[in-house]
Amino acid sequence: PPHTTRRQRQMCIRDSGYYDTMQVYLVGGAVRDEQLGIPHRERDWCVVGANPGELEALGYQKVGKDFPVFLHPETKEEYALARTERKTGPGYHGCDFDCSPEVSIEQDLQRRDLTINAIAKDADGTLIDPWGGLADIENRVLRHVSDAFLEDPVRILRVARFAARYSHLGFTVAGETLSLMHRMVEDGEVDALVPDRVWKETEHALAGSNARVYFEVLRSCGALRVLFPEVDALFGVAQPEQWHPEIDTGLHVMMVLDQAEKLSDDLEVRFAALTHDLGKGTTPRDVLPSHPGHEIRGCKLIRRIAERLPVPRACRDLALLVAEYHTHCHRALELRPKTILKVLERSDAFRRPGRFEQFLVTCEADARGRAGLENRRYPQADFLRGALAAAAAVDAATIAKQTAERKIPTAIRRARKHAIAEFKSGAQVPP
Repeated sequence: PPHTTRRQRQMCIRDSGYYDTMQVYLVGGAVRDEQLGIPHRERDWCVVGANPGELEALGYQKVGKDFPVFLHPETKEEYALARTERKTGPGYHGCDFDCSPEVSIEQDLQRRDLTINAIAKDADGTLIDPWGGLADIENRVLRHVSDAFLEDPVRILRVARFAARYSHLGFTVAGETLSLMHRMVEDGEVDALVPDRVWKETEHALAGSNARVYFEVLRSCGALRVLFPEVDALFGVAQPEQWHPEIDTGLHVMMVLDQAEKLSDDLEVRFAALTHDLGKGTTPRDVLPSHPGHEIRGCKLIRRIAERLPVPRACRDLALLVAEYHTHCHRALELRPKTILKVLERSDAFRRPGRFEQFLVTCEADARGRAGLENRRYPQADFLRGALAAAAAVDAATIAKQTAERKIPTAIRRARKHAIAEFKSGAQVPP
């Protein structure tokens, strides 16, 4: 009754024998990673034989909007009622849910995306594996549970992300699952994906390891062409073999992404590595394999992605900086002091040295993301660091005191250019 306390309602439920029907299972990633010997930080639980009112009476706090998910009153871990799903329309939200107490754990597991995620563990430690997840873990296969996979386009992104996350363990996508993903793309399901979800999954992939696998899996099923057409257009585009032994621009970008992961954990650096050469996908065929003007064309495409997806401003701005000036960075040792100062000013290096460092790291990843040149030295980065230090050492305050107000900016720039020239003349650049 509504006038009773929560403690009284809990006692009523206990006395009614409710706990004889309620069963709680550990599910999802915690079970999967436990089998793989990987530490897990979060645990998800599935409740069978209960309804929302009964959980709330026990003190669980409801947080789910689309279907009942609750927070445990003490641990705050998520407990979801076992449910089945039925497709009612296109896209991610076109589903009806049945969360009645009659839904079994096997039925709940059947709605999940991959067999390795469709394993449960009961209170006694017994594993419930009706869909062969343990065998697929043993064989390192990412396989869909059932044709219900077709009903949620987000699963395409999740498979690609899992393929990247576990590629170091030898996991690959099952051929039949890849065929289903391709079918979903052809049926237009990917077109219904909301931008927030596309970016969220992509962000997770970029922040993890082997992000290139994420994009390669999306490309293999045709989804990259829909979600990131600017990146997809790079594959098959030639570059001068003299500078790019790998020749293919798409392959080069994947190699740059590999190098960016080795050099930095920053999401901004990795996104900039992915997008630094987008302009090469729009180079006229009659001028290939050269790519004149690809830097500015690439900036236009980066802005297009940022308008289509909720890309953080920091990611967008660094990507634009790298796209426009990465070739300047590669030629840093040859540039005139005036041009070097221009790069420092355009990159806002004096006020934002941290972002300038991200710029240099991304350019180094670009230089190393080439077949056979992965371990090459990149003295240009240290040279530009030194040039920045020399220019920043100029006493702008003293110059301002000694110069007419309207001439102060010009005087400071002249002094900085002179400092860079002196640094360059004395710089010891290894061969």
